[in-house]
Amino acid sequence: MTDSEQLAQRNRELAILTTVAAALNGESDLATALGVALDHVSALFGLHSAWVWLLNEASGQPYLAASKDLPPALGAVPELMEGTCYCLDRFCDGHMGGADNISMITCTRLKGLARGTNGLRYHASVPLYAHQRPMGVMNVASADWRALSADDLRLLYAVGDLVGMAVERAQLFKRSVQLGALEERNRLAREIHDSLAQSLAATALQLDAADAQLEGGAAPQARAALQRAIALTQASLDQARRSVLDLRAAPLDGLPLAEALAQLAAPHGALVRFSARGAEVPVDGRVAMAIYRIAQESLSNALRHAGASEIGIALAASLSHVQLAVEDNGQGFDPDRIYPGHFGLIGMRERCQLLGGSMQIASAPGLGTRIECILPNRA
Repeated sequence: MTDSEQLAQRNRELAILTTVAAALNGESDLATALGVALDHVSALFGLHSAWVWLLNEASGQPYLAASKDLPPALGAVPELMEGTCYCLDRFCDGHMGGADNISMITCTRLKGLARGTNGLRYHASVPLYAHQRPMGVMNVASADWRALSADDLRLLYAVGDLVGMAVERAQLFKRSVQLGALEERNRLAREIHDSLAQSLAATALQLDAADAQLEGGAAPQARAALQRAIALTQASLDQARRSVLDLRAAPLDGLPLAEALAQLAAPHGALVRFSARGAEVPVDGRVAMAIYRIAQESLSNALRHAGASEIGIALAASLSHVQLAVEDNGQGFDPDRIYPGHFGLIGMRERCQLLGGSMQIASAPGLGTRIECILPNRA
């Protein structure tokens, strides 16, 4: 290679690194940062497909964090993009020292696929690190693709360093937001306890005293009204206490969403089946709590009111959305009918709407019930 060719090569590399760094520099959201990285890497290297595996911060297990134009054979079958594989095993074992070309024969996801690969025979695996901490793997490929050159692999490895640092920055930002949200929930919980709950408790005591004073010769109507007031006040006090517990988010304290839902189903044995796809995907704290509460309310309704003998809870999580489905074979009901005194369905819908999600309820008398909720994973 002549001096001028070497200079042109270095200028190209510098331009690519500068472009990727500038694009990632202002992104604090993980999904956005990964999408920007894949778009720029694909365009600058003339590639077609790209995807990123990240290691879950809590469990260390890999999950598919982002993808761009996956070949149909992989994109249409989500199960093929779950779990470990040859390149992830090498990365987790510390044997991926730099960017590598992985052939179709070696790749455990592509091996045996005759159709739907768009000509894919190789993909390059790029390890992602941040301050020597392993973050994940970026895979890139192109239709009818052959192995990348050593220079391009070296450049991709440098790009991987930029992506790894962007991932770390996004994770740190998310943790700081979650910490702030937790502190705010606890502050609200204290305010509810110190003001509303204590006020309601005092009101209940005063009404109790008034009721006792009227026992002698008060009109029956006055006593009945006072008793109703006591009951309503006690109900408000109970609701305030439940709100405190909700704000403190105890059921999810330190637990991944999938594990918390599994624990919710476990006491009921074979009656309740739980399944999860994307269990290692990090879920926003507010979204996780909403999903848990909706599952909890749906399960309670199925057990208490529907007389169901089979209940299924299914979770599917990705970096962009979280989906919950709860289905039972119980007696069903009319979703359009208003049931006085039952606010569970209203509360579930409100949780979804407040976080920008949607809920579908399919039920009819005698035909069981299916409740499906989809929430964006960036509340």
